[in-house]
Amino acid sequence: MCALRRRILAGGISVIAMLGLAGCASTPMRSTEIDPAYRRTEVDYVTREPRGTIVVDPTNHHLYYVEGGGKALRYGVAVGGEGFGWSGVAKVHSKQEWPDWYPTGDILVRHPELRSGLKELQSGEGIPGGPDSPMGARALYLWQGNKDTLYRIHGTNEPWKIGSNVSSGCIRMLNDDVIDLYDRAPVGTKVVVLPSNIS
Repeated sequence: MCALRRRILAGGISVIAMLGLAGCASTPMRSTEIDPAYRRTEVDYVTREPRGTIVVDPTNHHLYYVEGGGKALRYGVAVGGEGFGWSGVAKVHSKQEWPDWYPTGDILVRHPELRSGLKELQSGEGIPGGPDSPMGARALYLWQGNKDTLYRIHGTNEPWKIGSNVSSGCIRMLNDDVIDLYDRAPVGTKVVVLPSNIS
């Protein structure tokens, strides 16, 4: 009887341990290598934009989610490198969890090494959504009127690049931060991307 109890107890502990590890594997982790200046925090933020607006400041590598009352949530971001910046006003047209990534022809010309990792997906050749995708955990698709800007606010599989100018124009966030923003910002949210000092 004692041997049976020990087997049941050991089996139960194994199941609990596996469930715990499964949770760790599926939960985005915050990198400890991120400069504290780019960690999510509530800040004083004076703006004329109404509560619920997203304001991106590419020069300082911050994205603000306006809370009203002179406050905002500030997140660190990576933005477009030289020649890839974009500024203007858009709206969140759609949102996606663990989106697939479809590199543009221009990206493939600049980075031909990416071709070997592409797979045939429902909308063409790309990288399926998941932890290895450059799109990260969530994406907010930015449109101006009825036109897709081709710019996104999305997660990243390269968290150490937050705070730099490295993307092809999209706004990259830590995965746990983009999940937080995704949950706060509904479709239709106004997005203001300020001009950058990067040409």
